[in-house]
Amino acid sequence: MLPATSKLCAAISYRHLRNMTGLRRQAAVALSQELSRLARRSAGPGAWIHQIRRRSSLLSSRLEEKPFSEMDMSYIKQGEEALQKSLSILGDQDGWKTEMAVGNGDKVLSKVLPDVGKVFRLEVVVDQPLEMVYSELVDNMEQMGDWNPNVKEVKILQKIGKDTVITHEKAAATPGNIVGPRDFVSVRCAKRRGSTCVLAGMATTYGAMPEQEGFVRAENGPTCMVLRPLAGSPSQTRLTWLLSIDLKGWLPKTIINQVLSQTQVDFANHLRQRLAQPVATGC
Repeated sequence: MLPATSKLCAAISYRHLRNMTGLRRQAAVALSQELSRLARRSAGPGAWIHQIRRRSSLLSSRLEEKPFSEMDMSYIKQGEEALQKSLSILGDQDGWKTEMAVGNGDKVLSKVLPDVGKVFRLEVVVDQPLEMVYSELVDNMEQMGDWNPNVKEVKILQKIGKDTVITHEKAAATPGNIVGPRDFVSVRCAKRRGSTCVLAGMATTYGAMPEQEGFVRAENGPTCMVLRPLAGSPSQTRLTWLLSIDLKGWLPKTIINQVLSQTQVDFANHLRQRLAQPVATGC
């Protein structure tokens, strides 16, 4: 088997065969199968086997990827930038002040950053496993308007690869129309690092979604939600939401602080109610 595999891998090195995707995929699969066979025969695979298997897996995944345009790459880069900036802000524990504390343990903190302005940080524990929370916030993103009255609509405008999306969100006016309807165009990316999930985003421009009549185009970011299992209780999820937002228009800071803090607390309560609903099953 190994000589045949070697010949197959060697064949794709010839220039006239390099672009034959099927042959390259066949070589990657054959190599992976052969390494698995060698690993089973030996007492324990060496580090070089692990390394080559990892690279062959990467090769197989890359063969399935579609090339990105220059614009797509810029969106991917924006999403990564939002993620890195958000994690950097959350990683600095100094200077946070309590804006709101609720009896159930939910709390909103804030701090002012020179290059960003005022940011808000929600800390809550949700009595549901991480996978359920992740699925609701990422896989069912467009359904958020069904359960969060502060959101009128979330629409995915474009998906870029597995991790990045462009979205258009419409926010409802606050009670009494203190803050009128806002909308946002955002680039979002979702990353998983071990048992931690990070959902990051920031404002972007998208030619197919100009400013909408009746809405003020606000801007967010960098912003992110971090999900991780609660230590000692994997059936619960600790959720941290970093909110950085420019509502635009003229609004007193005291109103902005109150509205954004309450919005975060309300979000946690609406999310709990949503996750507590029984899952509908087909007949």
